[in-house]
Amino acid sequence: MKVVVAEDQLLTREGLVHVLRQAGLDVVGEATDAAGLLALVATEHPDAAVVDIRMPPTHTDEGLVAAARIRREYPSTAVLIVSQHLDTGFVLRLLAEGGGGVGYLLKDRILDRAALLDSVRRIVSGECVVDPFIVARLLGRERRRDPLDALSEREREVLEQIAEGFTNAEIARRLFITERTVEVHSKQIFSKLRLDDTTVTNRRVMAVLTYLRAAT
Repeated sequence: MKVVVAEDQLLTREGLVHVLRQAGLDVVGEATDAAGLLALVATEHPDAAVVDIRMPPTHTDEGLVAAARIRREYPSTAVLIVSQHLDTGFVLRLLAEGGGGVGYLLKDRILDRAALLDSVRRIVSGECVVDPFIVARLLGRERRRDPLDALSEREREVLEQIAEGFTNAEIARRLFITERTVEVHSKQIFSKLRLDDTTVTNRRVMAVLTYLRAAT
């Protein structure tokens, strides 16, 4: 698996590269800014890009803008965004592009080697991964207008797992139910949230967006 890393902090970048290479991934390039990242993706065509959300020159959303461009112009390259701070607005902007092959992790999570590698592998396989800490924080917030009120407690649990990017089989194992039961709950979620009957992947992404918007 070919990976590029975009991070302007030297120690963090070297740490990421070290962990990825130790796991057998082929780190084919490193960048310190968005321009360098886009050049690497254009020449190396990696399977995944690990991208810091804030990079030079303004350290605001350069990484996010570059990630959105990669998803438009190089759809075969999955993107894992990493951020120092929780910002649901960034999550929504990224996921609103639709589809899988994208993830959002807080930087504390990349210190967990297993979590980092699992996230990279999952986005390359086409999944959408959201840091479980973000999902937990959103669950704890009170909502004045909650589109999820129509969901049962079990359906909310299934939607939480979908928001973290788990497949139906993984959700079944985590909730100790059958995969068929997960499918039934998912259909009920899509129906109650009035999501169009398009592809399963798009409906899952739209369900996650609805879930996250309800928490902001």
